[in-house]
Amino acid sequence: MTEPVAVNRLERRKARTRAALIAAARTLLARDGGTEASIQEITDLADVGFGSFYNHFTTKAELFDAAVAETLEEHGALVDQVTQGIEDPAEVFAAGVRLTVRLFRTHQQLAQIITNTGPAYLKSSTGLAPRALRDIQHALDADRFDVEDPVVALACTGGAILGALHIMEGRSGMEIDQTADEVARNMLRMFGLSSEEAREIVSRPLPDCGTR
Repeated sequence: MTEPVAVNRLERRKARTRAALIAAARTLLARDGGTEASIQEITDLADVGFGSFYNHFTTKAELFDAAVAETLEEHGALVDQVTQGIEDPAEVFAAGVRLTVRLFRTHQQLAQIITNTGPAYLKSSTGLAPRALRDIQHALDADRFDVEDPVVALACTGGAILGALHIMEGRSGMEIDQTADEVARNMLRMFGLSSEEAREIVSRPLPDCGTR
């Protein structure tokens, strides 16, 4: 019995160390120039030994890639939570956009990481990008959107979201929410909905996803 217990304890310790390193990387990714931090600075921030880094990652780039992947998947889970049960694919798409711009108020670290990773966010296989592409395709299949190329539509959406996140500094919570709704409304109109319908869709309440 002693050996399995010891192994489990070791695995838990390793998992905690990895989680601490990723948390430190996420903190740095949310800062301008944070990726320039040394491995020593990363391990100090994570409060783990310097040598522990190489038990989990070969390079800083590998660590930051893991941190971005975790961040984007967390974001994707939030989108899924908000859109669960919504039947209209146009509303599903709009809810994802509204949630993402609101991240600056509700999950600021997530918003900062998305802003700082820029175009890499649009090409990620996790997070909002693949989900938004899926929702655009669903809306197209249901004759809710009028777009020729869903990938181009995704690029337009991502550019609008990233642009909005870049101008959030100094805005109040109400202004952030209004900006989020305006971005979603503009996207819906761009993709073929009338101004009246787009306005009605983005006026629908979003579930409370908390603030962090």
